[in-house]
Amino acid sequence: MAEMDQREVERRLWKAVEDDKVGMLGVVGGRPHHFQPMTAYFEEETRTLWFYSYKDAELLQEIGEGHAGMFTFVDKDRKVWACLGGELKRQDDPARIQKFWNATVAAWYPDGKDDPRLTLLRFSPSEAEVWVNDKGPLRFGLELLKAALPGRTADGGAREHLDLG
Repeated sequence: MAEMDQREVERRLWKAVEDDKVGMLGVVGGRPHHFQPMTAYFEEETRTLWFYSYKDAELLQEIGEGHAGMFTFVDKDRKVWACLGGELKRQDDPARIQKFWNATVAAWYPDGKDDPRLTLLRFSPSEAEVWVNDKGPLRFGLELLKAALPGRTADGGAREHLDLG
């Protein structure tokens, strides 16, 4: 497996999330819950992910006062895959609603940033499993061919467990 420093893996993770934003968010534990596509806004200084939602959304009802959650992510170039675990909480924060507001958010929340139903989900990741592979499809195909040889396995890139808490 390729070697990559943990700091570099974490840097690549946050850069990919910041650039591509969309992943699957959900709660874990208890009865089965289905994850849903959500747009993440990364706040570097707090190492927190923020998601817009309506106060009456099903996901908000599931987390109550706070709940264990996960965010899974694959960047558009399929070079960074990640599963982040942490805590999900509702946070009514007009300053952050303003901070991350943009045309994409406005398309999903047509009553605007002052809509009284609008709130944020704060996801505070405590750990992550991250895979980084810069090979691209052609080189990955060659890895699969090499792995067909006796005693060989494919190089899937770097895999790191990150303690983010």
